[in-house]
Amino acid sequence: SSSRNCDDDILPVDSEQFLMEWVDQALPQERRAPVTPSSASRYHRRRSSGSRDERYRSDVHTEAVQAALAKHKERKMAVPMPSKRRSLVVQTSMDAYTPPDTSSGSEDEGSVQGDSQGTPTSSQGSINMEHWISQAIHGSTTSTTSSSSTQSGGSGAAHRLADVMAQTHIENHSAPPDVTTYTSEHSIQVERPQGSTGSRTAPKYGNAELMETGDGVPVSSRVSAKIQQLVNTLKRPKRPPLREFFVDDFEELLEVQQPDPNQPKPEGAQMLAMRGEQLGVVTNWPPSLEAALQRWGTISPKAPCLTTMDTNGKPLYILTYGKLWTRSMKVAYSILHKLGTKQEPMVRPGDRVALVFPNNDPAAFMAAFYGCLLAEVVPVPIEVPLTRKDAGSQQIGFLLGSCGVTVALTSDACHKGLPKSPTGEIPQFKGWPKLLWFVTESKHLSKPPRDWFPHIKDANNDTAYIEYKTCKDGSVLGVTVTRTALLTHCQALTQACGYTEAETIVNVLDFKKDVGLWHGILTSVMNMMHVISIPYSLMKVNPLSWIQKVCQYKAKVACVKSRDMHWALVAHRDQRDINLSSLRMLIVADGANPWSISSCDAFLNVFQSKGLRQEVICPCASSPEALTVAIRRPTDDSNQPPGRGVLSMHGLTYGVIRVDSEEKLSVLTVQDVGLVMPGAIMCSVKPDGVPQLCRTDEIGELCVCAVATGTSYYGLSGMTKNTFEVFPMTSSGAPISEYPFIRTGLLGFVGPGGLVFVVGKMDGLMVVSGRRHNADDIVATALAVEPMKFVYRGRIAVFSVTVLHDERIVIVAEQRPDSTEEDSFQWMSRVLQAIDSIHQVGVYCLALVPANTLPKTPLGGIHLSETKQLFLEGSLHPCNVLMCPHTCVTNLPKPRQKQPEIGPASVMVGNLVSGKRIAQASGRDLGQIEDNDQARKFLFLSEVLQWRAQTTPDHVLYTLLNCRGAIANSLTCVQLHKRAEKIAVMLMERGHLQDGDHVALVYPPGIDLIAAFYGCLYAGCVPITVRPPHPQNIATTLPTVKMIVEVSRSACLMTTQLICKLLRSREAAAAVDVRTWPLILDTDDLPKKRPAQICKPCNPDTLAYLDFSVSTTGMLAGVKMSHAATSAFCRSIKLQCELYPSREVAICLDPYCGLGFVLWCLCSVYSGHQSILIPPSELETNPALWLLAVSQYKVRDTFCSYSVMELCTKGLGSQTESLKARGLDLSRVRTCVVVAEERPRIALTQSFSKLFKDLGLHPRAVSTSFGCRVNLAICLQGTSGPDPTTVYVDMRALRHDRVRLVERGSPHSLPLMESGKILPGVRIIIANPETKGPLGDSHLGEIWVHSAHNASGYFTIYGDESLQSDHFNSRLSFGDTQTIWARTGYLGFLRRTELTDANGERHDALYVVGALDEAMELRGMRYHPIDIETSVIRAHKSVTECAVFTWTNLLVVVVELDGSEQEALDLVPLVTNVVLEEHYLIVGVVVVVDIGVIPINSRGEKQRMHLRDGFLADQLDPIYVAYNM
Repeated sequence: SSSRNCDDDILPVDSEQFLMEWVDQALPQERRAPVTPSSASRYHRRRSSGSRDERYRSDVHTEAVQAALAKHKERKMAVPMPSKRRSLVVQTSMDAYTPPDTSSGSEDEGSVQGDSQGTPTSSQGSINMEHWISQAIHGSTTSTTSSSSTQSGGSGAAHRLADVMAQTHIENHSAPPDVTTYTSEHSIQVERPQGSTGSRTAPKYGNAELMETGDGVPVSSRVSAKIQQLVNTLKRPKRPPLREFFVDDFEELLEVQQPDPNQPKPEGAQMLAMRGEQLGVVTNWPPSLEAALQRWGTISPKAPCLTTMDTNGKPLYILTYGKLWTRSMKVAYSILHKLGTKQEPMVRPGDRVALVFPNNDPAAFMAAFYGCLLAEVVPVPIEVPLTRKDAGSQQIGFLLGSCGVTVALTSDACHKGLPKSPTGEIPQFKGWPKLLWFVTESKHLSKPPRDWFPHIKDANNDTAYIEYKTCKDGSVLGVTVTRTALLTHCQALTQACGYTEAETIVNVLDFKKDVGLWHGILTSVMNMMHVISIPYSLMKVNPLSWIQKVCQYKAKVACVKSRDMHWALVAHRDQRDINLSSLRMLIVADGANPWSISSCDAFLNVFQSKGLRQEVICPCASSPEALTVAIRRPTDDSNQPPGRGVLSMHGLTYGVIRVDSEEKLSVLTVQDVGLVMPGAIMCSVKPDGVPQLCRTDEIGELCVCAVATGTSYYGLSGMTKNTFEVFPMTSSGAPISEYPFIRTGLLGFVGPGGLVFVVGKMDGLMVVSGRRHNADDIVATALAVEPMKFVYRGRIAVFSVTVLHDERIVIVAEQRPDSTEEDSFQWMSRVLQAIDSIHQVGVYCLALVPANTLPKTPLGGIHLSETKQLFLEGSLHPCNVLMCPHTCVTNLPKPRQKQPEIGPASVMVGNLVSGKRIAQASGRDLGQIEDNDQARKFLFLSEVLQWRAQTTPDHVLYTLLNCRGAIANSLTCVQLHKRAEKIAVMLMERGHLQDGDHVALVYPPGIDLIAAFYGCLYAGCVPITVRPPHPQNIATTLPTVKMIVEVSRSACLMTTQLICKLLRSREAAAAVDVRTWPLILDTDDLPKKRPAQICKPCNPDTLAYLDFSVSTTGMLAGVKMSHAATSAFCRSIKLQCELYPSREVAICLDPYCGLGFVLWCLCSVYSGHQSILIPPSELETNPALWLLAVSQYKVRDTFCSYSVMELCTKGLGSQTESLKARGLDLSRVRTCVVVAEERPRIALTQSFSKLFKDLGLHPRAVSTSFGCRVNLAICLQGTSGPDPTTVYVDMRALRHDRVRLVERGSPHSLPLMESGKILPGVRIIIANPETKGPLGDSHLGEIWVHSAHNASGYFTIYGDESLQSDHFNSRLSFGDTQTIWARTGYLGFLRRTELTDANGERHDALYVVGALDEAMELRGMRYHPIDIETSVIRAHKSVTECAVFTWTNLLVVVVELDGSEQEALDLVPLVTNVVLEEHYLIVGVVVVVDIGVIPINSRGEKQRMHLRDGFLADQLDPIYVAYNM
């Protein structure tokens, strides 16, 4: 391959000229003099005579950066380092990588032999970063106290190590070690505590042992210390707050940038258009390029035209003008006459053909190109497609398709190298049209007949060739160049460069496009010059090859890029025989790039002694549209120094030129690119909007009016008009010329003396909060931070992404495989500081990827748009990420100020005045329902069971299914009664229990549990159902069992034989103290006798059972259920679901608490229906079990949990067809209720309904219920009544505790589904949780409930009853102040719908939004975790689950990754983006964990507080933890 194409060229920013002479870091401490011009010049003198390394290490810009960093040191800034799992670190170790592969020519000095940058080794020992803070302790805090000097490669320990954590008291760390000089020989000796093995304890950070968390839970220090550090860092003052706001279609206002009143404004006069010199038509200039070829081919056929080199630098082939002429004729004849048939030739004059030639074969390319010109077909030179899916090659295919290309000319070697199908065909590349590949080697061509001769005309306006151009977004355009423009361009170059016949020119550039094509293929032939072509492959082996060829051939001209100069410097060992005095012109093709100046200076510095004259260096500016825009003319006058501009970087961001003294840190030094081309006119216009002329001190887009330019983008008239037909206007609106100008895509200005200066490209422009930054400038600053020690120089990409209405800067670089985690993290944090100091702009995201993984352009540069695409879709796979949303995002809405609360009375009056109903609703009144409910006459469930055992002894109440769907066990009324009697005897005789003692029932879901429950009632004991420990996971599940047994004050524990053994096993002893278990009774062997009498409670208000459950916030709460409440509860459900003895109900729920327990154990006994019991755990082995049972037993009503629904949706998604074949039919189901204590999961219920619709499930059947601790079931969708409704509310209004209904699909809309119908006997009101005043309809408030089946209070041994007493007996502060309400702790709202209830009333729907305990107060607003989690799960396909919580006001997002660990870091930017965009929140910490780490309770609810405690105690073993700055 040959040189890289210019779009991707990233300068050797080894010596960014940021002309602030800061005394080199390499000076020993004593010699650090204050910066004065004299010390700077002394530095220059020293540098030119110094050692090799000194000379090429970046000069001034690096020092500006180092100086800026030194300033940062004063303001202590500690950036917590991300934590990374070992496996993720190890994969980025040395052996895993080859250095960037040389075949594709990545542009880095790694592939140059004799790399000058020795990478310092470091004795960091272990890779893992446990103790990086203790390491930071030893780094001195400012550069001045650094204990010794630093070598040129980097800037000492002081800079390398993180600052000491701000405001953290550090004790007992070991004495600072000797920080030796940081060179390759000595590595920094930092003592690192060895893990926490043996007696050696790791240093404590502050009082870390007992760092209190919010709940007073002591946590271990690592995570919390980092978070503390992050919080301290974020407390640092931000940029000044901004004034104005714009409305984002809602009251939540995003700030809009106000122009800075002090920003510099252009003050100069309006510029005048600059004219180039007259294009002097010389008498013997040929009338067209083909005519020139014919002339030289016939009059001097032996003259050399082109010499090609092999990879050893030996001449491979010399093409003479005679050979070029005859060969081009052959090509022309073959194209026109040998493709297709005589009647139907494939190619006619004017058609486009592709030229696909490798970079090491310019001779074949040249013959094909001139062959096309002679045949009057239009060549479209493109890169060789290396693979079928080369980055960007698809876009090239679109270009070929739009140009109507059907034939591709190529060389023999290239044709053999193209990928082939098994049959030997060349496959169609992705996005490419079907092509005929035609080899143009002589042996494949036929000789034209004697009488055939190409028609050589004077140059006209037909298209001569099309040059491709890659845009910022990756799309490829074709720029058409006419024959006249081609000829005029060659003439203008000949005049500007003073070319003469038979000169020798060395070309290192890509000859297929741009400067390489214009000088090395076209202008050379016009002037019969001899081109020595140096292929890229040779440059990689021997970077000095071009210099050697200049000496060998005494070449007058050389065409290079800054990179080639830089490489020559790196590889140059004082070679005696180099002599560059023959050069009269060294054309620097990318001289317009602001950073090429440093390469030019350094090159001149070294090679001046070898005969190189200063005036020989000629930078030029070019663009695909305008061809050569300007070029510095070679002069013989060595006294006239080239033009330099030292511009203020701050001014440039506002598009204003302010010349700056070289004392300032943030300046950009630019060199002129010479004068306007002969025969052209140039002006600069404002980059956006109307093309108005700039003022003299304003940066604009350079525009050119000339014959020698491109004329259009092929086939794109609209874009062509905007670029090629621009009429610049004066301030009065008059066009300055009747001829159109062409936008060059270059930003710059015309300086004094008509010199043209370029400061950047339109493509690299990033507008951040109204200020312009150039990607190249940012790259340069990044590379000046310890240049090339951690990243490869040519492999860095800078682009912007739009997040929350502004562009955000992203930097992606390839990391060297030998840099440690700490090194690269240090480098990253220093890059951020440097860019902040020099450009005054924050970097949103900085990512390092493993070497050689960024998408490449065919010539080895980075494919920018492809990289950006990978970043946005989360498939970049970085190995290090640092995000800084806190510093960059300045346009968040203002935090909400809580207004002083309006009194409850005024709210009520206000509602009445505005005609709003007070939000209250109730289910049917139990008193008025006449039904033949026999069970009503009994006060106690135990009596109901005895009555059923007498009247319908053989009626089956319970059927338990096993995992195959067969009946494992069943119970009739009398069997249950008899079993319960035996258990009662056992409790009284073996347990010696008294009336009212508490008994823990530890059973798997099944029949034993039910019998044990009624046995307790018969014995007068109070049962507590407890989920048994999981045999595979005793360590975490057994302590919960123990805790419930202790908290409930159980006097006895009943269980099965198996669990009995488990509770006393060795595993159990390791988890809990097994000696403190109460009496354990095994009910597998029961006494054979009946009790003397069955206990009958004296009062219906006594305790029937205790219901214990762990709330989502991790609180264990037991509530007391009285006999009266239990019976009322059963009756309410019986009425709502119309349950009778003839009914069958399928239940797939956990039977330990809440409505699940009531349905499993109590309802059948009360209503007499048959319950088909399906333990949810069985679904793990057989996901279809529940639905098959529903279908087989023709069940009309079924109950399940979200976990069951999710198992079915995920596990059976692909099996619906086979289930249908097995006869699964759900058409009889009229209610399928999800039992829940949360906001309905609408996405899950909808996907479940959709999935099983084909199996007959009616979407109306699926609904949810709602219960909580104070009332186990408030709503339950019954059999009659309207379908559940869904509304869409504005998520932003919800954050302000307001409900605003919006249309489906409107932005920020959130669907909420009604939680089922309110149960009979239940009244609901919505109250303000703070003032306890009633709220109006559609206001968000706390749901309060009044009902006969409310629980009667918490059962607890902790002394906080007073705290919670109002949960069960609260009164409104205004309005109806008599009724006693229970507070549910959930936020929701009521809405009267248009639907009617069974009794003809309008239906009131209750919408649950979320638990108050779970809600997070951030920026004064209330956020519900589930909303943020939903957004995050949508952000990337590999996120399977997500949980969020806050810690010290930071939002922590934990995501479960379903994919390789390599994807972990992709998630960090995506998670941060989505939460910013959709919730206006900045994520503080992103934690990536394995699947299953987020704890979920039996109801399928996330236990976010457990997760938080686990995270803070370092128990999650995360794959990656990112701390966003």
